[in-house]
Amino acid sequence: MAASDPLSTLLSALADPTRRGMLARLATGEATVQELAEPYDMSMAAISKHLKVLESAGLVEQGRNAQYRPRKLNPVPLREVDKWLAEYRQLWEARMDRLENYLTLLQKTERDD
Repeated sequence: MAASDPLSTLLSALADPTRRGMLARLATGEATVQELAEPYDMSMAAISKHLKVLESAGLVEQGRNAQYRPRKLNPVPLREVDKWLAEYRQLWEARMDRLENYLTLLQKTERDD
């Protein structure tokens, strides 16, 4: 994946529903590759490619416990996405507040007529 910056890498990793599903599963606890693959009708090679994308984005880490190598969620990179979205969240909240004020004014004007 050729991404120009870490945020682009993260957003690209999050763009795929299979990868988001894997992250949702890992949010409940560690899982093996086989466990992560269970809900999907795809080859293990495809599952491995999805995991590599998530690992490259820093969202998934591989543990080591003898032969058992569970994957686990690393939520730290999601802070960058949240930080980026916060600016837009503030913008939309301000717009919604203005809309609410306008609608309140319209309703008051209609009642006064």
